Parts: sequence; structure tokens; C-alpha cells
Amino acid sequence: MKAAQLLADYADHPAFRQICRTANQMLRDGMEPAAVRQEVAARYGAPPEALKLREKPQPLKIIGEHLVEPGAIEQIRTALRLPPAIRGALMPDAHQGYALPVGGVIAYDRAVAPYQVGVDIGCRMHLSILAGMTPADAQRERQHLLDTITKVTVFGIGSPKKPVATHSILSDPRWRATKLLRELHELAKLQIGTSGGGNHFAEIVVGEWLDTGKPFVGLLTHSGSRGVGAKIANYYAELADRETAAIAKGIPRTYGWLSTESEAGQEYLLSMRLAGDFARANHEVIHERFAKALGVPVERVIENHHNFAWEERNGLVIHRKGATPAEAGVLGIIPGSMATASYIVEGLGDKATLASAAHGAGRRFSRSEARRTITPAMAAAVVREAGVLVRGLAVDESPLAYKDIEAVMEVQVAAGLIRPVARMRPLVVVMSGAPGED
Repeated sequence: MKAAQLLADYADHPAFRQICRTANQMLRDGMEPAAVRQEVAARYGAPPEALKLREKPQPLKIIGEHLVEPGAIEQIRTALRLPPAIRGALMPDAHQGYALPVGGVIAYDRAVAPYQVGVDIGCRMHLSILAGMTPADAQRERQHLLDTITKVTVFGIGSPKKPVATHSILSDPRWRATKLLRELHELAKLQIGTSGGGNHFAEIVVGEWLDTGKPFVGLLTHSGSRGVGAKIANYYAELADRETAAIAKGIPRTYGWLSTESEAGQEYLLSMRLAGDFARANHEVIHERFAKALGVPVERVIENHHNFAWEERNGLVIHRKGATPAEAGVLGIIPGSMATASYIVEGLGDKATLASAAHGAGRRFSRSEARRTITPAMAAAVVREAGVLVRGLAVDESPLAYKDIEAVMEVQVAAGLIRPVARMRPLVVVMSGAPGED
């Protein structure tokens, strides 16, 4: 038994790392676990009293509350009652998810919550602006552009039978850091350069820079760490629930956290960062293959994560689950739907929202409700009217299932979160065409 497991009820002790090092040495010296606990208690005192939910949630800033479903607000308020919670924010695209709603931002003190990062770790946006291609070129060649996208990546749940590409991330030494990562390395080799199902997409956008009016054409992709990230998330979320149950009472399932000073917490952070880098690599492979197939150079790249946890120097861990980093001067991408605008934005560093912004238009209603209320003909009519060429259209990803991106942008600009830098519209969209998860 490892010391962190034996002494899980000491996880909130300020000297937890030192206690674990001391206990591990005792165990290596052959001391029985019961004796180790007695010695630790003699040196450091009894374990901290069992934790519980706060009576009232910590401070919450909601942007565009009229756009947010009540269930999402209730979810983040529950998260803000957790012992390590400091403050939180909710973006106007928010909707219910696991533990923390999609569109939720929360800061914890020396703690990380796997389900509040999200199952698709490192899900992100990646835009390559193509040099020498005009909107007129893209309109004329849109069928060729669509066919090229489908040749450079694979969409949907699961893995190809053999690798479609390679990348230097596959030789990263972190794949050998834990048993789980060693097992996932083979899956990573199969899934590198592939795209997820659900709301993940690749699209050709035509846009213009708002300060100069200069037009551009780009490849915009949305995907994450695939099965690798999902397996890491589920493994550590279950571990977090178990470890939280050992030190706290009345914490709802899926709301578990790991101390960043514990071995398990450090393992998760390492695995999360690797999954995030793997997600970035997926996009890099797709964009490199696409540009090479077209014979067109890339002029500029803009990218950002939106399912991740960022450690601050003061011990805070900022979780953005379906939220875009918006620190002052940092560029990010907020997509709409397959028939509406997307935006490049500059963050303004708003402290009340932990320097965050929306990660998209956000769902108006659930996938199941979309399938009940939207017909294929209705979905097809919307994209046809917008002049968008789509492959892999599913009714639960129809623009009819999404909020108004202009309303979502308007409330963020008014609140001082972001400054729009460029506006883009989709010309070609490729998706999996199958139901999935955000």
C-alpha cells in the first residue's frame, strides 16, 4: 500500500507531501501500516476533521444569465460549496454537464477535479490561415476542399484499424510515467490525427480582420484528446471520488477532487497535460496534411484549449470546462454553429470571470431533445440557406440546436471579457454525423 492511500485522510494537511515521504520510508523499512499511522499521528497530530459541503457557495459571476439554463447554475453552485472552492464563473453558452456545467469556470485551492476539467481533456480550437487563397478561390474550389478534409482525418468514435499519421508526441517520455499511460500509448498511435464525434468538426472559413477589413481563408478544427483523454478522465475521476469519500462527508458523486500535493493529484496533472499536448498534436497533423495536400502554405496559426486546468503560482487551479482562456492580450476562438459566424477574440483579463470567455454558442437544448424536435429536412434547409456545403450533418448538431452566437458575443463584449478581432463564416463543414458528447 502506498502512503498516499494509507493516509488519504491527511490530504488536506499543509505538510501532506512531507508526511507521505516520511510514511513511504517507514513502509520501505518494513513497518506495518497500522504502526505507520500511529507514528504519523504522534509526529503530525490526528488527521484533519472530515470535510463537508459549505453552507453557502463561494462567489459566482454569471455572464448573460438570461441565456443560461437553471440546471447549469445549480451545478456550479454545488461545485462552489466544495471545501477547496475559491470562486467561479459561468459563461453565456453554459449548459449542464458532469459535475461542472459546460461553460463553467472554477478556481480550487491546491486541488484538481477531473470531471470538472471534462472527459475530453484538452478539447480545443485550431485555426490555420491559408496564404495566397482568397474567399473567391475557396468558393470556387469548395467541393475539392471538402474532399481534401475527408482525406486527411477520420471522424467519429473509435479508432482506425491502422495509424493514419505520426507525430513527435508519440515519442514523449511521459507515456512511460504510469501504468495507465503505458497502456494508452498504443491507442494514441492509432488515434493520432483523428477527430471526434458529436460537435467536433473541420471547416473551411472565410473571414475578415475587423480592424483592417482584410479578408482571409482558413481551416478551423475542433476536437480533443480522443479515447486517450476519456480514459484518463474516467480513471482519475473514479479515484477522486474514492479519495474524497475518505476525507469528506456528503460530497455528491462526480464532484470528487485530488489534492495537487498528493501522488494521485500529481499523476493526474501529468496525464492531463500529456492528453492536452496529444490533442494539440492531433490538430497539427490534420492541418499539416491538409496544407500539404492543397500545396498552400500556412500564414498564421491561432489556437486554444477549452477543457483543461491551469495551475497558478499561488496554488490556485483554474478549471475551464468548455470555456476559453481570455487573459489580457491572448487570442482565442469562439465558434458558432455550422451555419453561423465564428470569432477570433482578444482576451481582456477580466478578474471576476477568472480571465475566461465562452467556448462557443452553446446548446439551446439537449441532444435527445434536438432529435425529438428537429427533422433532417429542417436541419438541411438551414445549412442550404446559409450556403454551406456539409458532410456528416446530424440533427443534434443543426444550428437549430444552438444558441444565437451574436447574443452570446454581445453579452461578453458588454461585460468586458473580450474584444472581437475577426469574424468568420463557414463555407465547408465536415463532421461525423453521429451522436456524441461535448
